[in-house]
Amino acid sequence: MPPPHFMTLADLSVNQINRTLSHAAHLKRACKPLLAPHTAALGASSSLPPSLSLQHKSIALLFSKRSTRTRLSAETATKLLGGQALFLGKEDIQLGVNESARDSAKVIGRMCQGIFARVGEHAEIEELARHSPVPVMNALSSLWHPTQILADLLTLHEHADRFPSRPPLNSNTSVSGISPLPELTIAWVGDSSNVLHDMLVTYPRLGHKLRVAAPTGGAYQCPPEVWNRVKELGCDKGIDWSDDPMRAVHGADVVVTDTWISMGQEDQKVQRLRDFAGFQVTEKLCKEGGAKKDWSFLHCLPRKEHEVDNEVFEGPRSLVWDEAENRKWTIMALFE
Repeated sequence: MPPPHFMTLADLSVNQINRTLSHAAHLKRACKPLLAPHTAALGASSSLPPSLSLQHKSIALLFSKRSTRTRLSAETATKLLGGQALFLGKEDIQLGVNESARDSAKVIGRMCQGIFARVGEHAEIEELARHSPVPVMNALSSLWHPTQILADLLTLHEHADRFPSRPPLNSNTSVSGISPLPELTIAWVGDSSNVLHDMLVTYPRLGHKLRVAAPTGGAYQCPPEVWNRVKELGCDKGIDWSDDPMRAVHGADVVVTDTWISMGQEDQKVQRLRDFAGFQVTEKLCKEGGAKKDWSFLHCLPRKEHEVDNEVFEGPRSLVWDEAENRKWTIMALFE
């Protein structure tokens, strides 16, 4: 029987997503006092450490793309669970140079108990999963970025008090141990990126509405393989897609964007900046577009000012630093 792999949140049921969020919140509550400076932690003796579920185990961090948040999250999460994270960058091993993905997966899987892979094309991680004898988890691929959306969801739950007087969600989508979310309207203003793709297969299933604005043209549209998953899950009914940022932010509780120029697209910078004219997230855009007065802002980072101006990014609407930290706790929950 093949091991369970994790490519996208489309692979998880609503209950599995909620259990992961609940466990992430538990791990965060348990660990934060233990990680505080010594003097502050003296009164936290009643806090229980997480189980050392990865003791004597190793997780291979197979990264062909550079990373800050994902690498830090994975390494520190593994350490807290008693395990060892082995960072394997593209300059460190033979993969892609003198050894195939098939052979690399078989070797790594004999020596490590899991693989957390951050790759370029999604086909690369699928090839690893086909041949790995241990679970392969997607840290990022060209199509999907599931760990980012888990962190976003945990952040929104933690700040649920920002969304008063919204309609309550069905009890089947509630998460134990953290504040429940009401029904939200979430706006995406940007590229059809891996972050958006996992939003498309997740938020509608949790009872939220998703409004998307992306430039016209095939380069900015949802890939067929992603949209097929969206339709299979019945999520297309909860999505409004246009090329108009003002339409997307209308009624929005949360506004989200991401990079317009991903790694490997640097030669397209001039054209992409031209195509994204009018897509910068600003107070003016959201006011004129009719976003809720108390809308909040998310960005997975790193951020460029042409994507969102300083007033929003550094202002009270921004949840980006909590969002970044929550990468750690949600990845930790997945690992356990």
